[in-house]
Amino acid sequence: MKNGNTQPVYIAGVGFKNLQKMKFFIVLLALFAMAAARPQEDKYTTKYDSIDTDEILKSDRLFKNYYNCLLDTGACTPEGNELKRVLPDALENNCSKCSENQKTSSTKIIKFLTENKPEEWVALKAKYDPDNKYVQKYVTDADKDGIKL
Repeated sequence: MKNGNTQPVYIAGVGFKNLQKMKFFIVLLALFAMAAARPQEDKYTTKYDSIDTDEILKSDRLFKNYYNCLLDTGACTPEGNELKRVLPDALENNCSKCSENQKTSSTKIIKFLTENKPEEWVALKAKYDPDNKYVQKYVTDADKDGIKL
C-alpha cells in the first residue's frame, strides 16, 4: 500500500505487506492453539482401561481400597480419583462417554457387588444414588445382563 506520494506506508517500522503476513501468521497460530486446546472427543480417558478389574474383585485388600476411595473414607489412587470424578456423569448419561472396556467392566463390577458384596452395594448406592434414580433408570438393562438391582 502506498500513500498519495507513492511512498510505501510503514506502521511501527514494518511495511504493509509484512504487516499483513504477520497478521495472517498470528491468526493461524491462534487457530492452531484453539484446535490443540479443544477436547478431541467427548469421551472419558482410556488411560486406566488396562487395569485388571478381576484382580481387584478377587483381592479383599484391593477391593477395600477402591471401595473406601469411592466412599471418601480412604486414600485414592489416581485411577480411583478418576473413577470418582466421572462416576456421577456416567450414571447420569448412561455411560455415553465410556469406552467399550469401561462399559464391560462396569457391568462386571455391578454384578459382582450385587451378588457378593450386598452391604457394600447398598453403601455405594446410598452415596451415588440416594434417591434410587439410577437404579430405576437402569433396571431393565441390568436384568438383561443378569443383574438384580
